[in-house]
Amino acid sequence: MDLAYTPKQRAFRAEVRAWLADNVPRTPLASYDTREGFEQHREWERHLFDARLSMVMWPEALGGRGCDLIEWLIFEEEYYASGAPLRVNQNGQLLLGPTLMEFGTEAQKQRFLPRMASSEDMWAQGWSEPNAGSDMAAITSKAIREGDHYVLNGQKTWSTRAIYADWLFGLFRSDPASSRHHGLSFLTVPLDAPGVTIRPIRALNGKEAFAEIFFDDVRVPVENRIGDEGQGWHVAMATAGFERGLLLRSPGRFQHTARRLVALYQAHRESADRDPTIRDAVCESWMGAEAYALSAYHTVGRVAKGARIGDEASTNKIVWSELDLKMHETAMRILGARAELVAEAPEAEDGASWLEGFLFAQAGPIYAGTNEIQRNIIAERMLGLPKS
Repeated sequence: MDLAYTPKQRAFRAEVRAWLADNVPRTPLASYDTREGFEQHREWERHLFDARLSMVMWPEALGGRGCDLIEWLIFEEEYYASGAPLRVNQNGQLLLGPTLMEFGTEAQKQRFLPRMASSEDMWAQGWSEPNAGSDMAAITSKAIREGDHYVLNGQKTWSTRAIYADWLFGLFRSDPASSRHHGLSFLTVPLDAPGVTIRPIRALNGKEAFAEIFFDDVRVPVENRIGDEGQGWHVAMATAGFERGLLLRSPGRFQHTARRLVALYQAHRESADRDPTIRDAVCESWMGAEAYALSAYHTVGRVAKGARIGDEASTNKIVWSELDLKMHETAMRILGARAELVAEAPEAEDGASWLEGFLFAQAGPIYAGTNEIQRNIIAERMLGLPKS
């Protein structure tokens, strides 16, 4: 694999680095799991869009810059290295966006993608239900067609930032006689539609990061369906592939965390070296982040030659979620008792940001499909092992 960058790629990196140096907010934004922070992040997203840096790999006509995936990886590396705010519209931009590129009509692309790139429309995800978590085939929320509308009834849960979002995308059972993977349709739903009720769910850190959503005779136009009726499982699996395989968690995010972890270890080396396994964990974390980055470049090279991200997306998801957890657990070990201090505590120093990341990392092996389910996929589809 040739990792030498072209002059065009080096120039793009320099442009992005210079823009970020001039524009990243000097004062950190409030958490995007609060109303104030959510709106601050929406404003930042608009600033990125105005600079043509919101969705660099999308076509220019749809709000992007027309970059290839290598340039996207370069952008992500520079973005996280700069300490820029976390991206708040990832559900739309990184999951629904690629899905629309593949399955959406031209009218749907023109309607949704530019407003998604600018974050005029913020998106929530509607997969999980009370009895359908990692097993999405157990979905029971219904979308019964009546003329040129679907009538939605049911419940979705663990929908990230849905209390602030404008739209939701998700799976609904459009054939009431169907079961499992059949008879599902992929729909987009405005969250201000009559009959939609949203109730917040507090995360481990006390913030309203999630929500449960209830649908009571909600009418949605048929034109809001992505892909063919009854083929929602096929569309959703493509979305899950984007989520697990590459786009949702770019390598730059973990490389930045690994560099911070090394710096934390160096700052606390005298106490950390009392346990020699901590140094090993720091080294393993840094190597894991670099290995993940190399793997991403390899995947992007394959995709550029026409390959598709298949079941190996499951291995990818396990790697980045467990790497994130390992890095934050190691940071907590380095900080010791101070790791548990909240941001407002006088002695917190940099510990509070590690605590926030540690709490979030706990969810990594669960969201985007639990790691137990991903291991089953690897065993059955990649290794050809029997189900029992």
